[in-house]
Amino acid sequence: MLVQREDLRVLIDKIHSQGKTVVTTNGCFDILHVGHVRYLEKTKSYADYLIVLLNSDKSVRSIKGPTRPINNENDRAEILSALRCVDYVVLFDEDSPKNLLDEMKPDVYTKGADYTMETLPEADIMRKNNTRVEFIKFVEGKSTTNIIEKINS
Repeated sequence: MLVQREDLRVLIDKIHSQGKTVVTTNGCFDILHVGHVRYLEKTKSYADYLIVLLNSDKSVRSIKGPTRPINNENDRAEILSALRCVDYVVLFDEDSPKNLLDEMKPDVYTKGADYTMETLPEADIMRKNNTRVEFIKFVEGKSTTNIIEKINS
Protein backbone atom coordinates (compact mmCIF):
# COMPACT_ATOMS: atom_id res chain seq x y z
CA MET A 1 0.00 0.00 0.00
CA LEU A 2 1.33 3.43 -0.94
CA VAL A 3 1.62 5.71 2.10
CA GLN A 4 2.19 9.44 1.99
CA ARG A 5 5.39 10.60 3.63
CA GLU A 6 3.49 12.90 6.01
CA ASP A 7 1.46 9.92 7.31
CA LEU A 8 4.47 7.70 7.93
CA ARG A 9 5.30 8.74 11.49
CA VAL A 10 1.72 8.07 12.66
CA LEU A 11 1.78 4.65 10.97
CA ILE A 12 5.08 3.67 12.60
CA ASP A 13 3.92 4.89 16.01
CA LYS A 14 0.79 2.72 15.63
CA ILE A 15 2.91 -0.32 14.68
CA HIS A 16 5.21 0.23 17.66
CA SER A 17 2.24 0.72 20.02
CA GLN A 18 1.16 -2.82 19.09
CA GLY A 19 4.58 -4.16 20.09
CA LYS A 20 5.53 -4.80 16.46
CA THR A 21 8.73 -3.90 14.60
CA VAL A 22 9.52 -2.10 11.34
CA VAL A 23 12.22 -2.89 8.80
CA THR A 24 12.93 -0.67 5.85
CA THR A 25 15.07 -0.60 2.75
CA ASN A 26 15.26 1.70 -0.23
CA GLY A 27 15.81 1.56 -3.94
CA CYS A 28 14.63 2.31 -7.45
CA PHE A 29 13.18 -1.17 -8.13
CA ASP A 30 12.84 -0.13 -11.77
CA ILE A 31 12.43 -3.49 -13.51
CA LEU A 32 11.47 -5.92 -10.78
CA HIS A 33 13.40 -9.20 -10.97
CA VAL A 34 14.12 -12.26 -8.82
CA GLY A 35 17.06 -10.53 -7.14
CA HIS A 36 14.73 -7.78 -5.91
CA VAL A 37 12.13 -10.28 -4.71
CA ARG A 38 14.65 -12.36 -2.74
CA TYR A 39 16.20 -9.21 -1.27
CA LEU A 40 12.78 -7.94 -0.15
CA GLU A 41 11.76 -11.33 1.27
CA LYS A 42 14.98 -11.48 3.30
CA THR A 43 14.44 -7.89 4.45
CA LYS A 44 10.93 -8.73 5.67
CA SER A 45 12.34 -11.59 7.76
CA TYR A 46 13.94 -9.04 10.10
CA ALA A 47 10.70 -7.44 11.37
CA ASP A 48 6.92 -7.58 11.44
CA TYR A 49 6.36 -4.84 8.85
CA LEU A 50 8.37 -3.94 5.73
CA ILE A 51 8.23 -0.37 4.49
CA VAL A 52 9.98 0.14 1.14
CA LEU A 53 11.36 3.61 0.48
CA LEU A 54 11.01 4.03 -3.28
CA ASN A 55 13.00 6.57 -5.27
CA SER A 56 10.62 8.82 -7.20
CA ASP A 57 11.06 9.29 -10.95
CA LYS A 58 12.88 12.57 -10.29
CA SER A 59 15.26 10.83 -7.88
CA VAL A 60 15.91 7.90 -10.25
CA ARG A 61 16.76 10.30 -13.12
CA SER A 62 19.16 12.14 -10.85
CA ILE A 63 20.93 8.91 -9.84
CA LYS A 64 20.69 6.75 -12.98
CA GLY A 65 20.48 9.33 -15.79
CA PRO A 66 17.87 10.70 -18.19
CA THR A 67 16.87 7.33 -19.71
CA ARG A 68 15.67 5.95 -16.38
CA PRO A 69 13.39 4.93 -14.87
CA ILE A 70 11.92 2.49 -17.36
CA ASN A 71 8.73 2.15 -15.27
CA ASN A 72 7.20 5.23 -13.67
CA GLU A 73 6.93 5.66 -9.89
CA ASN A 74 3.23 4.81 -9.70
CA ASP A 75 3.72 1.55 -11.60
CA ARG A 76 6.78 0.63 -9.51
CA ALA A 77 4.90 1.40 -6.27
CA GLU A 78 1.91 -0.71 -7.35
CA ILE A 79 4.10 -3.67 -8.33
CA LEU A 80 6.01 -3.53 -5.03
CA SER A 81 2.77 -3.23 -3.06
CA ALA A 82 1.50 -6.40 -4.73
CA LEU A 83 4.34 -8.44 -3.23
CA ARG A 84 3.28 -10.47 -0.19
CA CYS A 85 6.38 -9.40 1.76
CA VAL A 86 5.87 -5.64 1.27
CA ASP A 87 3.49 -3.94 3.67
CA TYR A 88 3.93 -0.28 2.69
CA VAL A 89 5.68 1.81 0.05
CA VAL A 90 6.71 5.46 0.46
CA LEU A 91 8.04 7.64 -2.38
CA PHE A 92 10.87 10.08 -1.83
CA ASP A 93 12.42 12.70 -4.15
CA GLU A 94 15.89 13.04 -2.67
CA ASP A 95 18.92 11.13 -3.97
CA SER A 96 19.40 9.66 -0.49
CA PRO A 97 16.77 8.45 2.00
CA LYS A 98 18.77 9.86 4.94
CA ASN A 99 16.19 12.51 5.94
CA LEU A 100 13.31 10.07 5.59
CA LEU A 101 15.15 7.44 7.64
CA ASP A 102 15.79 10.04 10.33
CA GLU A 103 12.05 10.83 10.41
CA MET A 104 11.06 7.14 10.45
CA LYS A 105 13.51 5.74 12.98
CA PRO A 106 12.95 2.12 11.84
CA ASP A 107 13.98 -0.78 14.04
CA VAL A 108 16.02 -2.38 11.24
CA TYR A 109 17.44 -1.09 7.94
CA THR A 110 18.75 -3.32 5.18
CA LYS A 111 21.21 -2.56 2.44
CA GLY A 112 23.04 -4.63 -0.16
CA ALA A 113 26.17 -6.48 0.96
CA ASP A 114 28.25 -4.30 -1.34
CA TYR A 115 28.09 -1.82 1.56
CA THR A 116 29.63 -1.95 5.03
CA MET A 117 29.01 0.31 8.02
CA GLU A 118 32.12 2.21 6.95
CA THR A 119 30.75 2.89 3.44
CA LEU A 120 27.04 3.17 4.24
CA PRO A 121 25.90 6.77 3.55
CA GLU A 122 23.13 6.41 6.15
CA ALA A 123 25.41 5.04 8.91
CA ASP A 124 25.35 8.22 10.98
CA ILE A 125 21.53 8.25 11.02
CA MET A 126 21.42 4.54 11.91
CA ARG A 127 23.79 5.06 14.85
CA LYS A 128 21.97 8.20 16.02
CA ASN A 129 18.60 6.41 16.07
CA ASN A 130 19.93 3.06 17.32
CA THR A 131 18.70 1.29 14.17
CA ARG A 132 20.11 -2.17 13.51
CA VAL A 133 21.61 -2.55 10.03
CA GLU A 134 21.61 -5.83 8.10
CA PHE A 135 23.55 -6.33 4.86
CA ILE A 136 22.00 -8.70 2.33
CA LYS A 137 23.89 -10.55 -0.41
CA PHE A 138 22.73 -9.94 -3.97
CA VAL A 139 21.59 -12.73 -6.27
CA GLU A 140 24.51 -13.23 -8.65
CA GLY A 141 23.95 -11.86 -12.14
CA LYS A 142 20.51 -10.41 -11.42
CA SER A 143 20.22 -6.66 -11.93
CA THR A 144 18.10 -4.14 -13.77
CA THR A 145 21.20 -2.94 -15.62
CA ASN A 146 21.87 -6.49 -16.89
CA ILE A 147 18.26 -6.80 -18.07
CA ILE A 148 18.42 -3.48 -19.93
CA GLU A 149 21.74 -4.44 -21.53
CA LYS A 150 20.30 -7.79 -22.65
CA ILE A 151 17.27 -6.07 -24.21
CA ASN A 152 19.48 -3.53 -26.00
CA SER A 153 21.91 -6.14 -27.41
